[in-house]
Amino acid sequence: MMRYNLQFHYFCLKLDSMRKLFFTLISLSLLFNMSCDDGDIITVELDFEDTFSSCGVNNLVFYKTKDAPSESLSLKLTGVTLDDILTVDADGIFENTYTISATNPFNYRTYSNESLPSDLFCSDVPSADIKIIQDIESTSGFADIKTVLTEVDDDGIPSDLEDVNGNGDLTDDDTDSDGIPNYIDSDDDGDNILTADENPDPNGDGDFSDAQDTDGDGIPDYLDADDDGDGVLTRDEENDSQDFNPANDITNNVVGPDYLNPQVATTVPATGYRGHAYRQYYKVTTVLRNIDIEILSADEVDFGELENSTLTKVVIGAPVFN
Repeated sequence: MMRYNLQFHYFCLKLDSMRKLFFTLISLSLLFNMSCDDGDIITVELDFEDTFSSCGVNNLVFYKTKDAPSESLSLKLTGVTLDDILTVDADGIFENTYTISATNPFNYRTYSNESLPSDLFCSDVPSADIKIIQDIESTSGFADIKTVLTEVDDDGIPSDLEDVNGNGDLTDDDTDSDGIPNYIDSDDDGDNILTADENPDPNGDGDFSDAQDTDGDGIPDYLDADDDGDGVLTRDEENDSQDFNPANDITNNVVGPDYLNPQVATTVPATGYRGHAYRQYYKVTTVLRNIDIEILSADEVDFGELENSTLTKVVIGAPVFN
């Protein structure tokens, strides 16, 4: 829960040194017919979640709402789309600062409704049932938006441990030379046995030094193209069914799959790789600076993190068979 403190100062400005996450509301004599002594402050808290939502096709709207009482905070970015802020650079980062203006306004609103609909800002035709009591708009300040892309293959090995050559660059570690770096390759060694199924961490303690190594050659199975050391590539040990899955080819039920049985060395050349997939996670955060709205001002407001189902994507890889 993100809590913003709203302080009403009657006819006097008294700035709080703790500026982050706080709004300072300063009443004007036209709004409150009251006198004030120094330090005469009433604090009202607005409790919003630390996440926000978005909608819009050609004009992106970031917003957060709450009930009891019904209130909203919103930022409109004219001519900006969600795809724009998800277009990251080679390092997986997007950063941009948008100027808050008449075309990119930031609004705080209160409503007479007991609760607000989930599509309050996304409906093409606003509901006639929504009654706005107060609409305070800022047309100055800045919105800093940052997007960070994380790509993972969910193979049980943290991405930072898939830097095989140890140079700090995950993109040039491609054990099977299929064009897909290990950190987003669900089959790192290209043997058609998924990395997650080759016991990279048998006891689940996060220590990969005890990864399964069937032939004891010092190369863990998940990076070994010939797991049982019989001279036949694991991917070529499909003696019963040629379905890009050596795990279901079993000559001796006691020993198990042929690719783990050094006594079976029949070669049935593979003709392709099994399907690959990895996930992309986009983290979008927004910070508002120098907001100034008549009675509402703040040096910096952490608007939170975007919550949107489209920020998680499944990508089907296209490994190059060789």
